Amino acid sequence: MPRLLSDVTALVLAAGGSSRLGRPKQLLPLGDATLLDATLSVVRRCGFGQVVVALGGAADDVAATVDLTGVDVVRNPDFGAGCSSSIGAALPAVSSAAGFVLMLGDQPEISESAVRAVAAVDADLAVCRYDDGLGHPFWLGRALFGELASLHGDKAVWRLVDAAGPSLVTVDVDGPVPADVDIEAEYEALLARWAR
Repeated sequence: MPRLLSDVTALVLAAGGSSRLGRPKQLLPLGDATLLDATLSVVRRCGFGQVVVALGGAADDVAATVDLTGVDVVRNPDFGAGCSSSIGAALPAVSSAAGFVLMLGDQPEISESAVRAVAAVDADLAVCRYDDGLGHPFWLGRALFGELASLHGDKAVWRLVDAAGPSLVTVDVDGPVPADVDIEAEYEALLARWAR
């Protein structure tokens, strides 16, 4: 029987310090709200049973600005140590018995269909395979929680992907890997796409 999203947790990483951008990217204006609001809008439409958001850089401003209604907020004081520290900080808050869908707070163009597809996979680890490579969202099953808690660095989850080798479970998604926002040019490009 397919896994129901109402039985699954979404973990949204939004703790970065935005050092390359020079201002909190979570709060960048996008449409009528912020970049993080736009990502959370996708998450909410999917109907997850639980949504956990990891905050770190500018956490007070983000919490005061972004609509976090119905979201379990985890604050990561060690956000400068990379994404893996935010995953480790959030793991105790994950209530789903099966695992969680991992999303990045600065990728508002991820499709609901990609989220639903990767969450339905019967495996400990699954990633999306786009036309130009692998990307988020990821599915991470509870069997990996011990290993996830011990990871270090910014791209540590990708080490699990690399280690899976040919046994890696992937979900085909049409189109390019959704862009994230790290620098001003990427934000300007997102604004242009959003306006269309």
